[in-house]
Amino acid sequence: MPKTKLISITKTILPLLLGVFLILYSIGEASPEERTKLWKNITQANPYWLLLSVFLGCLSHLSRAYRWQYLLQPMGYKTSFKLRFMAIMAGYLANMGIPRSGEILRAASLSTYQNIPFEKSFGTIISERVADLVMLLIILGGSLIFNQHLIINFLKNYNINPFFTIILLGGLLAIGLLGLQVLKKTKHPILQKVKTFGQGILEGMKSIFQMKHTVAFLAHTVFIWVMYICMFLVVKFAIPETFGLSFNAIMAAFVVGSFAISLTNGGIGIYPIAVGAILVFFGISKEAGEAFGWVVWGTQTLLNLVLGGLSLLLLPILYKKQQKQSCS
Repeated sequence: MPKTKLISITKTILPLLLGVFLILYSIGEASPEERTKLWKNITQANPYWLLLSVFLGCLSHLSRAYRWQYLLQPMGYKTSFKLRFMAIMAGYLANMGIPRSGEILRAASLSTYQNIPFEKSFGTIISERVADLVMLLIILGGSLIFNQHLIINFLKNYNINPFFTIILLGGLLAIGLLGLQVLKKTKHPILQKVKTFGQGILEGMKSIFQMKHTVAFLAHTVFIWVMYICMFLVVKFAIPETFGLSFNAIMAAFVVGSFAISLTNGGIGIYPIAVGAILVFFGISKEAGEAFGWVVWGTQTLLNLVLGGLSLLLLPILYKKQQKQSCS
């Protein structure tokens, strides 16, 4: 087996195995009474609030699909809202199997169905992620003001270092830009192709500075994250023990969950454990806290499975239909 393929498989399997291990370990460590209480909190959660959480999550995805057009327009590309939405949902589904593969699938979908160069659409996705990272940092900063020692100690205990992640991303970006400068002077045919590809990504990233609708882009970015917080917040009303949680507690759990979700495929295993562990500090039992985490994770994962699965199914069908119409 080629070394690169082995590394790729390892990166996919290890986070998934970690998530499964954490689930089994958490269940094994709990007493029969604790497992019963956890299951009762999950199964008796008020479905009204769960449906509202799913609806708010769907609104955030719709807004993300609409926002994407603002980054594509400066490069002269027009795409349908339907295609952008399905590409995003298919990407979320892919991330559950192979971490970070969803961004590649999103760009590939536009390349396949709208003939937009992969590297340019991928560049716009990078710019999106930068904007989202800024929003997450703002939320993190606000939460740290009220829960500084609590959140920092919790992240240390779980070996979650958001600042290392930020520095790493910044370093990779700097290396990429430096690499492009070096490639400008090369005449090697293979490196010339790499240069063209890199310049396409850079052009896609620059689109964020060339938008005609900057205010609208920022408004959608804020709306997306407000919906993320709201879909998390309303779940507290679904479980009796978490009903009285303060907004301060919700924000602390939201921040911890946002960073924990990247540790395994789609946050499987680690997300509910991390959310439950932070809520314990606010007087919530471990079982109710983990039930809260499982319900949040489960409802949004189900949404991604359904919409992502439908998107993967419909994308090639609609594309074939468009091809037939254009040929007739």
